[in-house]
Parts: sequence; structure tokens; C-alpha cells
Amino acid sequence: MEKFADEALIEVSSGSGGNGCVAFRREKYVPMGGPSGGDGGRGGDVVFTIRRNLRTLAHLRYKRTYKAENGRDGENGSRYGRNGADIIIPLPPGSVIRDAETGALIMDFTDNQAEFVFLKGGNGGWGNVHFKSSVNQAPRKAMPGKSGQSARLMVELQVMADIGLVGFPNAGKSSLLDRFTNARPRIAAYPFTTKIPNLGVLTVDDRDVVIADIPGLIKGASEGAGLGIRFLKHISRTKALAFLVDLGEDNYLEAFDILLKELNSFSEDLVKKKRLLIGTKTDLEESSGRLAELAAQYPAEEVIGISVFSGDGISNLTKAFLCLTEDIPGEEP
Repeated sequence: MEKFADEALIEVSSGSGGNGCVAFRREKYVPMGGPSGGDGGRGGDVVFTIRRNLRTLAHLRYKRTYKAENGRDGENGSRYGRNGADIIIPLPPGSVIRDAETGALIMDFTDNQAEFVFLKGGNGGWGNVHFKSSVNQAPRKAMPGKSGQSARLMVELQVMADIGLVGFPNAGKSSLLDRFTNARPRIAAYPFTTKIPNLGVLTVDDRDVVIADIPGLIKGASEGAGLGIRFLKHISRTKALAFLVDLGEDNYLEAFDILLKELNSFSEDLVKKKRLLIGTKTDLEESSGRLAELAAQYPAEEVIGISVFSGDGISNLTKAFLCLTEDIPGEEP
């Protein structure tokens, strides 16, 4: 997981078509055989495909140039050249392809989109058999294959999940994800333990809720401070947000406002998502009474207190997560 990569710059090229062949039939007892030059093969395509076992773009960091195979030239005996093989580039779900020069969006993969042919290979050239006519019985003309196409692309990964966990470093996001799911994020009692997004699946009866643990935000994250700025884009695809506030910290009454401000500075759409406010670490002595104060300060928000250590409030939070993902417009990310 240390090799996590969410951006990659690559160059792709489709294959050129094979050239048509100039040839004539030469057999015993057929001294005036006609043209028999075959067509060139078609060049291979550049194809992107979604692989659900991939969670990162690290494989694109090791190989940055991708070229499809050229088509083979036509041959004597009206034999067509072999088509060039396609180049298949695997991507994880949630990938976005943009033009590296202009930033224009080329493809935004959704759950239902499994394959995308980006660049078509060049067509093969015609052999001289196509140019035979009543006035030209022995044409010595053939067409060259069409050239392939090339492009420089920026591939980005945006994690797709139902609920994104948002909070300051060490607010308990990774511990909650570990408690809810079979994900095993790195957990320790110091800030920025989580340096990459982690995904887990909360399964209740026959329902699955995908939860994303995003690296902690700090004040000024939307302007580049801390580790959270480069991962803010990952919560743009989540259907709902869960804000975690550490009740053991002195700034517990300010944390929610700061987080909302950072998200709003990055994208106004983020603060419009359905959300839930969670007070964590209720088992701590200094947290006594703070949950009620947090709920009183934000009467319009649904507030739930939990302790991953003791299990307090986990059942209620599970039900809240299920409700949070119900009746959400079914648009695919």
C-alpha cells in the first residue's frame, strides 16, 4: 500500500496499418496472371479496461509508454496482412482520463463502464488487386497503411464509496473503519497515520456499504496544508459524508465548522452531500458531557456519539449509516 498512486502521466499510440502489396500471379501455364497483392492489416487499438482487483495507479508509474502493434503488410497470393494486436491498459474503478495538455475530460469511468476504445488503429492499405480495370490489367499501384494516433494523457483515480469519513488527523477514522469492516488500515496514536485512502465494506444482512477513510485534514487543507489536500478529490465521489470529531480534544466545538469550511473551499458540492456528525472517543474521562454540548451547538445535524474501544454507539451508528445510504439518487459516480 505504500506504493499507492492516484495520478499518472502516460503516452499512448495506436498501431499503423500495414501497406498494401504489389504482386502478380505467377504460375506454370499462366503466363499472364493478374494482380494478386493483398491488403495490409489494420493497426491495433488503444483500449482501457476496468479491473476491479486494482486499487491504485502504481502500475502506470512503472510503464509510461503504451503502443499497439502495427498491422502487417499484405502479401502475394491476395493474402491479407495480419491485424495488429490491441494494447490493453487496465485501470481501477473510479479512474478519470484527461488530456495532459488541455486538461479536457476524455473519459470518466463508472461502475457500468468496463471498457473504452480510446484510439483506433490505422486502416491497412489496399493491395494492387483493387486497382485492376479493363484498361489497366496489371496495376503497379498499392496504398500505404494509415498511420496510428498518439496522445499524452493524465490518468487520475478518484475513490468510489458510499460514505466518506472526514476528520482531523487521529480523530478515530481508521479505528472506526477497522471496527466496521475487514479493512486493516494502519492505526497509531499520532497524526497522519493514514497516508492513503482506505476502503472497507460494512455488511449488514444483505446490504453492503462501502466506507472510505480519507487522510486527515487540517486547517488550510484546501490551500495545500497537510496531507489531506491531494485526497479531497476522493470524497467527491462519495454519496454521503460522516464527520468525525474527537471529543477528547479541546477544539471539539470548532472542528466541524473548520472541516466544513475546508470542504466548501475545495468544492461547494461537497457540503451539499448528506452527512452525519460523529463524536468519537466517548469512553475518555474528559469527553463526559461534551457529546451533549456538540449536539446542542449543531441542532440541525444528526449527532451520534461512539467509542470504538468500548463499542458504545456502534450499533446506532451502523443503523445511521444504512439510513444515510438509503433513498440517495442512484446516479453512478
